[in-house]
Amino acid sequence: MNLTSAPEQAYADGALEAVRKGRTAELPGRLKLLDPAQRRELLVGLKELRGELRAQGWDGWQQRDLMSPALVVAGAGCHTGAAAAAAWIGARDMRRWQQVPVGVMLDVLADRDAQWLGDLAHRLAARASTVEQDYPLISELVRLAGCPMPTTDGCVEGWAAAVGTSRTPLALALRRDPHVSTLVPCLFETAEPVRFLGWRCDPDDPHHWPAALAGLAADGIVDRTVLLDGCTARLLRGGKYNQLKPYQAIWQALRPTEEEERERAADWIALTADAPSPVAGYAQQILARLAAAGHLTPGLLAEMSAAVLFRPEKKLVRAQLVLIGKELRRDPAAAPELLPVLGEAFGHPDTDIQERALKLTGVHLTDDPALRAELAEQALSLSPAHRARAVELLGQDAAAPAEETAPYREILPPPPAAVPLAPVPGTVEETAELVAAVVNSRTTSVEEFERALDGLVRHAHRDRAALAEALRPALADQWWLDPGRSRRYGGDLAGLAHVAAAVLDAHPTGEEPEALASWRSDCHHTAFTVARHARLVEAARHITTRPLPFLLATPTGQTGTLEPGVLVERLAEYRGLGEQPAPVDFAQALLRVRRDPAAAPAAVDLGTPEGDRLAAWLGEAGEPAAITRRTASAVPYAYGETPAHLVLDTAERTILLREFPAAFRELAQARKATDRCWDGADDALLIAAWPEDRETLAAWWLPEVTACAVHEGRGGLAALPGLAAAGGPAGPALHLAVATGLGARHPEDRLRAVDALLTLAAREELDAGRLGSDLGELLNLGTVKPNRLADSLRTAAATGACATTWAVLAAVLPVLLTGTADPRGAGDLLATAADCVEQSGAASPEPVGLAEAASRPGRSRLVTQASRLRDALRPYAQGPAAGRQ
Repeated sequence: MNLTSAPEQAYADGALEAVRKGRTAELPGRLKLLDPAQRRELLVGLKELRGELRAQGWDGWQQRDLMSPALVVAGAGCHTGAAAAAAWIGARDMRRWQQVPVGVMLDVLADRDAQWLGDLAHRLAARASTVEQDYPLISELVRLAGCPMPTTDGCVEGWAAAVGTSRTPLALALRRDPHVSTLVPCLFETAEPVRFLGWRCDPDDPHHWPAALAGLAADGIVDRTVLLDGCTARLLRGGKYNQLKPYQAIWQALRPTEEEERERAADWIALTADAPSPVAGYAQQILARLAAAGHLTPGLLAEMSAAVLFRPEKKLVRAQLVLIGKELRRDPAAAPELLPVLGEAFGHPDTDIQERALKLTGVHLTDDPALRAELAEQALSLSPAHRARAVELLGQDAAAPAEETAPYREILPPPPAAVPLAPVPGTVEETAELVAAVVNSRTTSVEEFERALDGLVRHAHRDRAALAEALRPALADQWWLDPGRSRRYGGDLAGLAHVAAAVLDAHPTGEEPEALASWRSDCHHTAFTVARHARLVEAARHITTRPLPFLLATPTGQTGTLEPGVLVERLAEYRGLGEQPAPVDFAQALLRVRRDPAAAPAAVDLGTPEGDRLAAWLGEAGEPAAITRRTASAVPYAYGETPAHLVLDTAERTILLREFPAAFRELAQARKATDRCWDGADDALLIAAWPEDRETLAAWWLPEVTACAVHEGRGGLAALPGLAAAGGPAGPALHLAVATGLGARHPEDRLRAVDALLTLAAREELDAGRLGSDLGELLNLGTVKPNRLADSLRTAAATGACATTWAVLAAVLPVLLTGTADPRGAGDLLATAADCVEQSGAASPEPVGLAEAASRPGRSRLVTQASRLRDALRPYAQGPAAGRQ
C-alpha cells in the first residue's frame, strides 16, 4: 500500500497485522486513526487477504476461523456505503458458523450517522443466509438508529431465538422487549413456521410460548384478536403436525369464547378436511360444541361431514358419525341434508364404519324417493357383507352391479423383463464422456459402470494414446491430476478413477488387492467392495502392462446377469487371440453367469481350463452354499431390547476358497448373521456382482431388514425389490427377508417389501404357504407387528392381488388366532382377509381358530371381522354352486 507517511503506514499495517493475528479487539482503536482515503486503501489489502483465505479451501480452516471475525469487522469499518458493508458482513465465506462480535462492530461503526446505521440494519435483515445469526447486531443497530425493526422472516426467527433462549423467563423477556408489538404478529406470517415456538412444549416451562403470549393478550400488550386470527391462518396454511402444534397450543392457551369459536366456524370446517389428524380432531371438537349449542346449521354440518367422512382416519370418521347421529336426534328435519352425506362412509375401507353408517341411515331414513335413490346408488360402494342389508333398506337399486358378479381376475404387475445391456461406447470420445459422468457421479447404475469399464479396457487395447488424449480434458478437474493436490492426498483411488488414472499414467501406488482382501469383516458390503476393487486394480494393471481385448465379466443384462452362451463365445474369442483370461475378471464372470447346465457341453468343447471350470460351475460347483436357520434370543441394547428374531447363517463355499483369487475369499467364508452392518455401498452394484445367487444375498441382507422391523431402521429394504428380480432360486432365505420386510417400521420400506412380494408372484416364484408360515413365526416372536403386516397386505390387495394376498393370509391366520402373537392389529389382518375373500371368491376351508374368534362375546374389531371372514368363506366352502351369485 502507498500511504502518505510512515506513521500512517504503520497504522494501516498494524490494522492489517491485527486481522492476520485475529486480534479483533484492537481494530476499533486502529481504524479510528485512519481517514476515509486510508480506509479505502486498507480495504484493498483486506480483499487480497480474503482472496488468500478463499483460495486455501478447507486446508486453511484453522487460519480462516482465527482471522474471519477480525476480517469482517475491519472490512465493515472500511466500507463507506451501507449496501457494501452489509454484503461484506453477510458474506458466507468469512462467516461459516461464527457470529459477528457485536460490541466491537458497533464500536467500529460508531462514527456513522443514524440513517446509515438504519439502512445497514435493514440490509442485513434482508440477507436470508445470515439474518438469524445477525439479529443481535441488527437489534442494536435499530436501537442506535431509532428506526423501525425489520420484519423479514429471518429477523423474526432471530428475535424468537433471542428472547426464547435468554435467562429471563419468556413472559418477562417479551414484556421488556421493545419490538414485541411489531414482531409477535409476524410469528404467524412467516413462510415457514417459526422453529423456536415448538422447542419448549411443557406448559410449566418458564419459556413456554403459548402461555407467555396468552399472558401478553390478557394484559393488553398484544391484541387478542391478532393472536386468534394469526393462529387460525397459520393452521389453515397447513404443514406437518409438529410445525402446527405450537399454533394450536397458542389458540388453546387463549381460551377462546364460544362467540370467538363461532365466528371462525368456516375455518374449522376447512381444517377438518385438510389438516393433520390431531388438528382436524381438535377442529372437530370445536364444531361439535357449536352444533350442540345450535350454532351449526345442517348445511354447514353436511359440508363438514362430506370432508371428514372422506378421510382415512377411523377415529375422526367414527366421531363424525356420532355427531351426525346426535344432530339427527336433535333435529329430525335435518335428515334430507345429512343422510346423503352418510353415503361417503359407505365406501370407507373399514367395514365397521360402513356398518355404522348403514345402521344410522336405517334409523333416520325417510320416505323421500329421491333420497332413497341417491343412497341406493352410494350403497354400491358397500362391502358385499353389507349389501343384503342395503337392499333390504333401499331396494334392488342397491344390489351388486353386473360387473361385480363376473369371474374374478387376479391383477399382478408384469414380471420384470430382462433388459439387455447397451453396447460399449464405440469411440474414444464417447468412452471419455461416459467415464467422466461415472467418475463425477455419486450414484452410478450397473449399466453405466460396466459400459464405462469395458470401454476403457477395449479402447486402451486398441489405442491407449488416443484414449488418453480424449480422457484428459474430460477429467481435468480431478484432484489426482493436479500434482500439488495429489501429493497432499496420496493413497489409492476408488472406483472407476483407478482405471482411468492408469490410462493417463497418473495412478497413485495404493494397496494391492491381496492386501485389501486380507482384512476380515462380518459385513458383506465390505466383502463385495474388496472383490470389486480387485477387479479394477487388475484391469488397471493390464492397461499398463498387457492390455486385455475386452472384459469377460461384462454382464449381458442390466441386473448384472451374464448369459452362459455369451461367456462361451468370449472365451472362444480369447482362445483365438491367444489371450489368457485375467483371474479376477474370469472369477467375476463365473459369479454372474446364469447357471444353465445345457451350456456346459459347449464350455467343455473349448478345450481350455477356463472352459472346464465354466462347465463345472454350471453344474454342482456353482451350487449355493447351505443356509442354516435359527432363532436369536432377545438382546438388550442402549434404548431397550431387540426382540427374538430369525437369523440365517451361510456355510463356507469350498470351491471359491480353493479356486478363486484371494480377493473373493471373504465372499467364500462361512458367515454368521450379525447386526445391521455398514450400508454405504450401492445395492444395485452389489447385487450385480452375484446376481444369480439371491438366496445367499438375502441371507446376508436379512440383518438390515430385521433392523427396519425391530428398531427405527430406515432404508434397509432398498435392495429387496432388486433381489426379487434377480436370478437363482427363490427359496427360504428370500421368502424370510420378504416376510420380515412386510413388518418394517416405515411405510416406504414396507412398500419395497410389497413390491418384492408382487414381483415373486408375477414370476410364479412365490410360495404363499412358506411366506405365511414365516410370517406366523415372526408374529409369535414379536419381530413383525400385526398392524404393520396388515398395512402391507392391504396395500398388496389394493393393487388387485387379492387371491395372492389371501393365500398368504390363510397360512398366517391360524398362528395369529391360536399362537402367542400380540393380538393388537389382528382385527385389521382379519378385515384384509375378509376383503380378499369377498373380492376374489377364494374357495378355502376356515383357518384354524377362526370359529372360536368369531364366537367370542362382545363386538370388538377382532370378533366383528372374524365373523365377517367366516361368513365370506362359507359359500365357497360349500362348493362352486354356492359361490358368488
